[in-house]
Amino acid sequence: MLYFRILCFVWAGIGIGSRIAMGLMKDNWAVWEENKAYKEQRPAWVIMMSIVGVVLIGLTWWVYITKSIPYGWILAALITITGIKIFNLVFQYDKFRVFVKTMLSSKQKMMQLNIGVIVLSVGLVFIALFLY
Repeated sequence: MLYFRILCFVWAGIGIGSRIAMGLMKDNWAVWEENKAYKEQRPAWVIMMSIVGVVLIGLTWWVYITKSIPYGWILAALITITGIKIFNLVFQYDKFRVFVKTMLSSKQKMMQLNIGVIVLSVGLVFIALFLY
Protein backbone atom coordinates (compact mmCIF):
# COMPACT_ATOMS: atom_id res chain seq x y z
CA MET A 1 0.00 0.00 0.00
CA LEU A 2 2.89 2.35 0.69
CA TYR A 3 4.00 2.14 -2.96
CA PHE A 4 0.57 3.26 -4.15
CA ARG A 5 0.37 6.07 -1.57
CA ILE A 6 3.84 7.37 -2.53
CA LEU A 7 3.01 7.14 -6.24
CA CYS A 8 -0.18 9.16 -5.69
CA PHE A 9 1.62 11.89 -3.73
CA VAL A 10 4.51 12.13 -6.21
CA TRP A 11 2.18 12.27 -9.21
CA ALA A 12 -0.03 14.88 -7.52
CA GLY A 13 3.07 16.87 -6.53
CA ILE A 14 4.27 16.95 -10.12
CA GLY A 15 0.83 18.06 -11.32
CA ILE A 16 0.44 20.82 -8.75
CA GLY A 17 4.09 21.84 -8.93
CA SER A 18 3.97 22.22 -12.70
CA ARG A 19 0.82 24.37 -12.47
CA ILE A 20 2.56 26.61 -9.91
CA ALA A 21 5.59 26.88 -12.22
CA MET A 22 3.28 27.79 -15.11
CA GLY A 23 1.72 30.53 -13.02
CA LEU A 24 5.07 31.94 -11.97
CA MET A 25 6.64 31.76 -15.43
CA LYS A 26 3.53 33.04 -17.26
CA ASP A 27 4.32 33.46 -20.99
CA ASN A 28 7.87 32.17 -20.46
CA TRP A 29 6.38 28.72 -19.78
CA ALA A 30 5.30 28.33 -23.41
CA VAL A 31 8.71 29.49 -24.65
CA TRP A 32 10.42 27.01 -22.31
CA GLU A 33 8.20 24.11 -23.39
CA GLU A 34 8.63 24.76 -27.10
CA ASN A 35 12.34 25.62 -27.10
CA LYS A 36 13.76 23.54 -24.26
CA ALA A 37 11.49 20.75 -23.04
CA TYR A 38 10.09 19.73 -26.44
CA LYS A 39 12.57 21.26 -28.84
CA GLU A 40 12.50 20.38 -32.53
CA GLN A 41 15.10 17.63 -32.26
CA ARG A 42 13.77 15.13 -29.71
CA PRO A 43 15.83 15.55 -26.52
CA ALA A 44 17.45 12.50 -24.92
CA TRP A 45 15.41 12.97 -21.75
CA VAL A 46 12.26 12.03 -23.68
CA ILE A 47 13.47 8.49 -24.34
CA MET A 48 14.91 8.08 -20.85
CA MET A 49 11.71 9.25 -19.15
CA SER A 50 9.60 7.16 -21.52
CA ILE A 51 11.51 4.08 -20.41
CA VAL A 52 11.01 5.07 -16.78
CA GLY A 53 7.30 5.55 -17.50
CA VAL A 54 6.89 2.12 -19.08
CA VAL A 55 8.78 0.53 -16.17
CA LEU A 56 6.54 2.40 -13.72
CA ILE A 57 3.41 1.17 -15.51
CA GLY A 58 4.67 -2.41 -15.38
CA LEU A 59 5.82 -2.14 -11.77
CA THR A 60 2.48 -0.71 -10.68
CA TRP A 61 0.57 -3.59 -12.25
CA TRP A 62 3.07 -6.10 -10.82
CA VAL A 63 2.67 -4.70 -7.29
CA TYR A 64 -1.11 -4.69 -7.63
CA ILE A 65 -1.22 -8.29 -8.89
CA THR A 66 1.38 -9.80 -6.56
CA LYS A 67 0.39 -7.94 -3.38
CA SER A 68 -3.38 -8.00 -3.97
CA ILE A 69 -3.73 -4.33 -3.05
CA PRO A 70 -7.40 -3.42 -2.63
CA TYR A 71 -8.39 -0.85 -5.24
CA GLY A 72 -4.87 -0.96 -6.68
CA TRP A 73 -6.37 -1.40 -10.11
CA ILE A 74 -7.62 2.21 -9.96
CA LEU A 75 -4.14 3.71 -9.83
CA ALA A 76 -2.77 1.03 -12.17
CA ALA A 77 -5.41 1.95 -14.75
CA LEU A 78 -4.78 5.69 -14.34
CA ILE A 79 -1.03 5.30 -14.76
CA THR A 80 -1.55 3.02 -17.75
CA ILE A 81 -3.32 5.91 -19.51
CA THR A 82 -0.01 7.81 -19.40
CA GLY A 83 1.16 5.21 -21.91
CA ILE A 84 -0.69 7.23 -24.56
CA LYS A 85 1.62 10.18 -23.96
CA ILE A 86 4.65 7.89 -23.84
CA PHE A 87 3.68 6.31 -27.16
CA ASN A 88 3.27 9.72 -28.79
CA LEU A 89 6.55 11.04 -27.37
CA VAL A 90 8.47 8.03 -28.67
CA PHE A 91 6.76 7.20 -31.96
CA GLN A 92 5.03 10.43 -33.02
CA TYR A 93 7.20 13.16 -31.55
CA ASP A 94 6.58 15.65 -34.37
CA LYS A 95 2.81 15.29 -33.99
CA PHE A 96 3.18 15.63 -30.23
CA ARG A 97 5.04 18.92 -30.69
CA VAL A 98 2.22 20.19 -32.91
CA PHE A 99 -0.23 19.22 -30.16
CA VAL A 100 1.87 21.07 -27.55
CA LYS A 101 2.02 24.20 -29.72
CA THR A 102 -1.75 24.04 -30.29
CA MET A 103 -2.41 23.73 -26.58
CA LEU A 104 0.01 26.50 -25.64
CA SER A 105 -1.47 28.91 -28.19
CA SER A 106 -5.02 28.58 -26.85
CA LYS A 107 -5.83 30.11 -23.45
CA GLN A 108 -9.08 28.15 -23.33
CA LYS A 109 -7.38 24.80 -23.98
CA MET A 110 -4.66 25.58 -21.45
CA MET A 111 -7.31 26.47 -18.86
CA GLN A 112 -9.09 23.17 -19.52
CA LEU A 113 -5.81 21.27 -19.26
CA ASN A 114 -4.86 23.05 -16.04
CA ILE A 115 -8.25 22.39 -14.46
CA GLY A 116 -7.99 18.73 -15.46
CA VAL A 117 -4.51 18.39 -13.99
CA ILE A 118 -5.53 20.10 -10.75
CA VAL A 119 -8.64 17.93 -10.40
CA LEU A 120 -6.56 14.79 -11.06
CA SER A 121 -3.91 15.91 -8.58
CA VAL A 122 -6.42 16.66 -5.82
CA GLY A 123 -8.11 13.33 -6.57
CA LEU A 124 -4.76 11.55 -6.24
CA VAL A 125 -4.17 13.18 -2.85
CA PHE A 126 -7.59 12.00 -1.66
CA ILE A 127 -6.95 8.52 -3.04
CA ALA A 128 -3.61 8.39 -1.22
CA LEU A 129 -5.12 9.57 2.06
CA PHE A 130 -8.36 7.61 2.10
CA LEU A 131 -7.92 4.59 -0.19
CA TYR A 132 -4.33 3.49 0.27
